[in-house]
Amino acid sequence: MNNQSINWFERETNFRSHDGTYLFYRVWQPRQFHQGTGARVIVFLHRGHEHSGRIAPLLAQLCRPVDWGFAYDARGHGYSPGQRGDAPDVACLVADLDTFVNHLCEQYGFTSSDILVVANSVGAVVAATWLHDYAPRIRGVIMAAAAFHIKLYVPLAKPALRVMSTFKPNLFVSSYIRSSMLTHSVQQAEAYDADPLITKAISANILLDLADTAERIVSDASAIDTPILMLVASEDYVVSEKPQWSFFERLSSRLKRYVKLPACRHAVFYEQNTDMAFSESRYFIDQCFANPITEPERYLLADQQSASAEAYRLLQQPHTGSLWLRAWFALQRKMLRHFGHLSDGMQIGLTYGFDSGESLDYVYRNQAGGRWGIGKLLDRGYLDAVGWQGIRVRKLQLQQMLAQRIATYQGQQPFRILDIAAGSGRYLLETLKRFQHQEIEVTLCDVSQFNLDQARTLAERLGLRATIRYVQRDAFDPASYQGEEGNYHLAIISGLYELFSDNQKVLCSLRGVSASLRADGMLLYTAQPWHPQLHTIAHTLINHQGEAWKMRPRPQCEMDALVVLSGCRKLMTNIGLQGIFTVSLAEKLPVPHVDG
Repeated sequence: MNNQSINWFERETNFRSHDGTYLFYRVWQPRQFHQGTGARVIVFLHRGHEHSGRIAPLLAQLCRPVDWGFAYDARGHGYSPGQRGDAPDVACLVADLDTFVNHLCEQYGFTSSDILVVANSVGAVVAATWLHDYAPRIRGVIMAAAAFHIKLYVPLAKPALRVMSTFKPNLFVSSYIRSSMLTHSVQQAEAYDADPLITKAISANILLDLADTAERIVSDASAIDTPILMLVASEDYVVSEKPQWSFFERLSSRLKRYVKLPACRHAVFYEQNTDMAFSESRYFIDQCFANPITEPERYLLADQQSASAEAYRLLQQPHTGSLWLRAWFALQRKMLRHFGHLSDGMQIGLTYGFDSGESLDYVYRNQAGGRWGIGKLLDRGYLDAVGWQGIRVRKLQLQQMLAQRIATYQGQQPFRILDIAAGSGRYLLETLKRFQHQEIEVTLCDVSQFNLDQARTLAERLGLRATIRYVQRDAFDPASYQGEEGNYHLAIISGLYELFSDNQKVLCSLRGVSASLRADGMLLYTAQPWHPQLHTIAHTLINHQGEAWKMRPRPQCEMDALVVLSGCRKLMTNIGLQGIFTVSLAEKLPVPHVDG
């Protein structure tokens, strides 16, 4: 008997992923595990083309006999469904990982702090994206030969694939990699070639999306502070080393290691000599479980002492960037002043601010309008900006989560909702139209009476039967929440904190919101962890105060920490277009009982 069969029971089962798809996974349950002992859970992510069956030999090398092991077949791989080498997009693969970890916690009684992830190649990119977008509070991640940049060798391969994909959306690319390019081990190469579950094809759309996602994550790796061990192959024919190093350098992790493995090819854990890879990994795993998870209090000063704070300070300076870039921004400002009035959306932004409730409501409606014909074309381009597309995706996600909370409520009292910065309240009021049969009480708050009047008009036009209060309040004033303690089943904070960098100000508001929730209350909140057009917005558009619209994207881990400090705990997160916006659901934590 080998160590695997001696130390672990192996079981095959499945889990239901975020979109209802059932994915195959393997469980290695320790024979020696005793309830009450500290659990160490290792989740393995296989590389592209492979499957979870190839993970089994790694167990004895990386896990103690009392550790749990789990690995699932990514969709389109192994025994999981889907066309081989394909998936809807990389975001779907990342959501699969998030769902899997949540499933393990619910099914086996683990917490996220019991979990460490070991991910190879494409799996490492999925794990890195998960850390950035979902900010799970796990022990750490081992990234082996992370595929942040895949070597395609053919000149202009990616541009050519983009063009070809527009004409043939279901285009697939066969891997050029031979088994001998993955490892020096003849035995491992032969096992790879003989494995009938290994697929050699990959969807061109997934390949391109993986490249775009990897570029985003590497550029914003400072938002990640989870412990990371990077194992880098010295003779890697598949992926480039430079972006792996860039990712590592930018990480905010207190515990991080970069280990370059000599005489090693891409299949790091299947090489002829794996001593260094496994010994470094075991040492790192022990370190991760010996050190405590980062406390939420650490993030209180992140608005002053962090990579995002430093980037925000640079954004405040009037003369950042090259001379050419400053000239380009100046030209855009001039064009906006002279021609912006032709576009209805730009005119609203110039009048009320591009971050105003009026501007947001116009973006939600998504109906281009303008003057002299060309104005409508300009407006269409304006509404199709990636940020505004992300806003509309955020609206849909908000409405889906909100509708689910209303639909599942079974209490005897009316379902009470608080929105602390509602604007025109379109996302909420349109959702209420679907629940005319249900008794609902809503308090819509906003600092602008104009926005509240707009909301009242929309509610009347929709013919809503819900009881709605319209209250002019400042979401950051503690007095706004006095007398509301323990009153609401659900509170909504949408598109507000993204506009303010000050963490103390946000936390003060969050604590007021948390106090307004019932003991079983829920919090629905949004965040903006990053934005691809941050500098363009800062140097061309104005905010509701008539000043340059300069934002500090707040990493998801920081936003979630502020929610915890307010007395709530995140349950789930939905990721929007390109990860620009997120929508999360949290529950109010029970008040600790103190004996008298």
